[in-house]
Amino acid sequence: MADNGSRPVPSTPEEALEIGRHHFPEVGSPGGPSGLFVHEFDVGYLVRASWPAPADPQAPPADPGGSNVAISKINGDVTFLPNHPPEEAVKIYHRWYRPSGS
Repeated sequence: MADNGSRPVPSTPEEALEIGRHHFPEVGSPGGPSGLFVHEFDVGYLVRASWPAPADPQAPPADPGGSNVAISKINGDVTFLPNHPPEEAVKIYHRWYRPSGS
């Protein structure tokens, strides 16, 4: 699930956020996230989006699903993960991620 290719390697949460912005709609755009957040962990950064509350909380989501983006501190690999809380997403990352060799 890694997106291989030459990638910048983030060394700060701010750098990871800038990389992560390219994988989400623009914050505040129609249908876009209301914010992006970075969760640093041992070998990477997890970038997550928050979404505005739906107008009708009883209605099913218009676009179910979503994802988190993990960015490797080692080589900049970008991995898309299911939309789970940070701790669970990091566990999934550790199970799934295999370095691209870049």
